[in-house]
Amino acid sequence: QLQVVESGGGLVQPGESLKLSCLLSGGKMDSYNMGWFRQAPGKDLEGVSCISITGINKDYGNSVKGRFTISKDFAKNVVYLQMSSLKPEDTGVYYCAVGTDWFVQRQCLMRNQYGTWGQGTQVTVSP
Repeated sequence: QLQVVESGGGLVQPGESLKLSCLLSGGKMDSYNMGWFRQAPGKDLEGVSCISITGINKDYGNSVKGRFTISKDFAKNVVYLQMSSLKPEDTGVYYCAVGTDWFVQRQCLMRNQYGTWGQGTQVTVSP
């Protein structure tokens, strides 16, 4: 049974960095596309970033492009989200998800491309 567990969230100040981790169990990282999503209070779920099975192809939401970086560690079975230059609007619960279909640019940021989700980790950016 596939499971993912996120970690690394916390409270940071604007301009600081944070690195989220997502540990995959029940499967191998080199078999799945992976995605990061977030939900701010009172807002819809937003696709943040996604990465292909091989880790070569990646995509980012417009609001995080140039500030966030997604990567895979196949040995550890972990997908990371390195977040830099954080802003208050980056605040929210961040979720990791396991893809169910082929990696397609932009489409990989849509929630219907994923079938297994974690419980989320809270990120708060505040002065």
